[in-house]
Amino acid sequence: MMIRPAELAAIKAGTVDLAFRRWARPRVVVGTRMRTAVGLLEVTSVERAGRITAEDARRAGAPSLKALKEALAARPQDPVWRIGLAYAGPDPREALRNEVPDAAAIAEIDARLARLDRASAYGAWTRETLDLIDLNAGVRAPDLAAQVGRETADFKKDVRKLKELGLTESLAIGYLLSPRGEAVVDAGLPAPRVRAPRSSGTALPRSIGAPATGALRNVGITTLEQVTTLTEAELIALHGVGPVAVDRLREAFAEQGLEFKAG
Repeated sequence: MMIRPAELAAIKAGTVDLAFRRWARPRVVVGTRMRTAVGLLEVTSVERAGRITAEDARRAGAPSLKALKEALAARPQDPVWRIGLAYAGPDPREALRNEVPDAAAIAEIDARLARLDRASAYGAWTRETLDLIDLNAGVRAPDLAAQVGRETADFKKDVRKLKELGLTESLAIGYLLSPRGEAVVDAGLPAPRVRAPRSSGTALPRSIGAPATGALRNVGITTLEQVTTLTEAELIALHGVGPVAVDRLREAFAEQGLEFKAG
């Protein structure tokens, strides 16, 4: 179930708690939990929609009842479903990523990695992939996959398995080892690997897209807080930053209580 970034932020804030979709049959059930950019969302109700009101449109984050009805105009042969949504807390993988494992936990993780290797037609890929990400933080997935001669789709699927274990995190472009992942990698080395200091700011939202992320990186900006050193005009002037990226940054600013530099 796709939900736009602005609606995700509003659901987390509690100002939106409904969504309307045209589906031949429900694609979610009550109790479904979805991982999103803002954390976990839970489906609280699913029912065929009857008469949709202006209050329903407001609760769904639509600018007006007319706008909502226009958005639902496609595929008129399918019924409209009314879905209740609620913020269910942060993604548990976030906490897991920051848990530095002890020796016993590392042994357990090693065993799980070995099982993933044995189950793969590619062969032993887990350590190779962890090392690749560790040494190439923030590099595009297709470029990482090419380094080891793999198809991008298969490579990304395997990285998601490492993410489930709390070992990696996704950036707007590429990946990064989590503190948990770093501990697992270092445990297999003669000495801990020397790495650049981790950024202490809020990561740029992935929803701004790779071109905008690359444009900001080119001027040394890698966190949301650093974007506040730019005016909106300076931001828009960067090659690769379009109106959609600016809107996504405004939404992220609103959530964090940040503002652009006065112009």
